[in-house]
Amino acid sequence: MIEEVGYLDRLDRIVFYPWSIDAVRLLNRAGFKVIIVTNQSGVARGMFEECFVEEAHEFIDGRVREGNALIDRFYYCPHHPDAPIEAYRQKCECRKPSPGMVRQAQRDFHLDLERSFVIGDRWHDVELAQSFGGLGLLVRTGYGEAEIAKPRPKVNAALIAPELMTAVGWILRRIA
Repeated sequence: MIEEVGYLDRLDRIVFYPWSIDAVRLLNRAGFKVIIVTNQSGVARGMFEECFVEEAHEFIDGRVREGNALIDRFYYCPHHPDAPIEAYRQKCECRKPSPGMVRQAQRDFHLDLERSFVIGDRWHDVELAQSFGGLGLLVRTGYGEAEIAKPRPKVNAALIAPELMTAVGWILRRIA
């Protein structure tokens, strides 16, 4: 949805990929809940605080709303098992590919996870989808190209797409 810049530490570094807000709008119109689940280990590494993550999500949400689209909720994991900040040093159930954030979304929105999709630019996004019986789609944007070049883990993407809009089109054709 937004360009990969490493650890995002300033709002002015948030740049949307072309058509990403349009892709969200198409999902909204098709009746999907659009939920963002993201690992934010920069918090655990002391690079920024949780309030910045929330501020970034509010900024993204505002831009998406300006485009007449809706992200229903953002969930993030601030933890990392090797974090220098002890309060965040843990092997948790919310850090992808563990399904903790998705399970919380399921409770909050009464989601049918077997009819759910995860679109992401890392193999752990695909692994996340498979952990709860959904379908994982890998996009080549962001870290996607580098991920595809790596040996594949024991997961299979339902689709490897050039970008978000193509992935969304595939989902919409699948449910038609």
